[in-house]
Amino acid sequence: MDEASFLAAYEPRDYPSVAVTVDVVALTIRGGELCVLLVERGRQPFAGQSALPGGFVREESLARAALRELAEETGLTPGRDDLDRVHLEQLRTYGNPGRDPRMRVVSVAYLAFAPSLPEPTAGSDAARAYWVPVQEAKDLAFDHDEVFADGLERARSKLEYTPLATAFTGTEFTIGELRQVYAAVWGEELHAGNFHRKVLSVPGFVESTGETTAKGGERGGPKAKLYRAGDARLLHPALLRPTREDRVR
Repeated sequence: MDEASFLAAYEPRDYPSVAVTVDVVALTIRGGELCVLLVERGRQPFAGQSALPGGFVREESLARAALRELAEETGLTPGRDDLDRVHLEQLRTYGNPGRDPRMRVVSVAYLAFAPSLPEPTAGSDAARAYWVPVQEAKDLAFDHDEVFADGLERARSKLEYTPLATAFTGTEFTIGELRQVYAAVWGEELHAGNFHRKVLSVPGFVESTGETTAKGGERGGPKAKLYRAGDARLLHPALLRPTREDRVR
């Protein structure tokens, strides 16, 4: 049977119905804490329960769908504002039967990092949207506890072997500010001296601007040197998560 004959005889009802959605684990740092964006579902299923932002894919790419969902909940516009600074990467695909009571739904999850995002505004299918510290994100709708846990672990591990932490800082930053990003994402206070030494030992991670801060550094000390992101794409040696000697004493 040629293609034209096949299409003429094709009957969609002979095949199982499968929908594709995207879910977004959006992380930012607010008040020194790593926070995730959640929505309160405004309709069934799971009306009134917290969930990750997401929705059905339209006539668009998966990445564009994820950006659209993120924009709807943050009030930002794709191509403008701080949304341009969002780091977006595909996380995993989730397709266990029964994960959505409506039909067979396969979801492609994305991880989004941003240095700062405003107070969210709920999209069309959410009663409200809000930032919450990651340790308070639990009992989520669908299988979003699993999706969120996977996203959080991906974020924490990526800070070990990539320079992604600089996506949470300004264009110029101090080593102390970079350490605060690592501390927030890892949920660990880090020893300042050890961290400073390790960062500067990684080729291409950061580079000096030759400038210093206008005011004194941490704890009223001398002015701190300013750095910018280097050209490294991978960190070698990696900045591994804290061992006992790395933690604050």
